[in-house]
Amino acid sequence: MSGVEKSGFISKVIGPKKRWWAYKARVKELPENYRAAVEAIERYLMLFVPIDEDSTASMFEDLADLFEQAAVDGTPIREVVGEDPVEFVEAFVENYSEGGYVPARERKRLTGAIERAAG
Repeated sequence: MSGVEKSGFISKVIGPKKRWWAYKARVKELPENYRAAVEAIERYLMLFVPIDEDSTASMFEDLADLFEQAAVDGTPIREVVGEDPVEFVEAFVENYSEGGYVPARERKRLTGAIERAAG
């Protein structure tokens, strides 16, 4: 894959770079456990096939909004994602994309990461 093709692929996955870096800066400001939860969800979201760059960027921005508000309100992570983080993320992504196949090991990885972040 050439540099131009790779750059186009990355833009498809994460959206416009300026919006991506703004999102990452917001996530960096979250309390540690909320940041860990968002990063675990982010890793999982990267496995889905985006419809378009704008939808993908909006998806990550909305994820940051959700966890920023939860942190401000003191809402426990489990109240945000529920008991099944895989179900939460798959329902969340349905608003933005047709999704894609996610291997079972990645589902377990997400579940374990949320368990650690939630304490």
